[in-house]
Amino acid sequence: MHIKIQEVIAVEGRYDKNTLSQVVDTLIIETRGFGIFKDPERMALLRKAAEKRGLIVLTDSDGAGFVIRNRIKAAIPAKYLKHAYIPDVYGKERRKRKAGKEGKLGVEGMPPQVLEEVLRRAGATFRTGEGPEKGGAALTKGDLFVAGLTGRPDSAQRRQELLKKLSLPEHMSANALLEVLNTCYTAQEALDLLGLEET
Repeated sequence: MHIKIQEVIAVEGRYDKNTLSQVVDTLIIETRGFGIFKDPERMALLRKAAEKRGLIVLTDSDGAGFVIRNRIKAAIPAKYLKHAYIPDVYGKERRKRKAGKEGKLGVEGMPPQVLEEVLRRAGATFRTGEGPEKGGAALTKGDLFVAGLTGRPDSAQRRQELLKKLSLPEHMSANALLEVLNTCYTAQEALDLLGLEET
């Protein structure tokens, strides 16, 4: 049972992402735990995704989860954010040898119906049937090359211009830019931004 959701969801790590992706059909971005504090590109990706589709923050209910949630809250305007909170359930995830510091289950330990319920309570936009999902194939590094954003003497400058146009950090790598284009835009919108024709 996959529920289609309009918003992008931010979770802490890959096990949370794996659990959630069995419940919902939407883009799920990991903060990589506290990695979000020293990764301006990932924060820029979250911000851009939030502006385009809205962002639901779904972190664990322990202290660390709230620190990460507050970091996102501080960096992204509230009008783009929704907050989903999992209940305090004590225990340990099956893959772990011992429970976490506070003894609570994280997102990965929640059953599907609980995850669906917390997303509903957070005000997630559920879509039925075919919504405005991203059409077309994802862009590749080859597309960036064709658009002159990599592999040419003036590529760095051209990337800077596009980053500025998209309100993204100037030091964002080509790979991170590609992730933003594929995450926040339809294939056609991304091709238009690069000035390329759909093949």
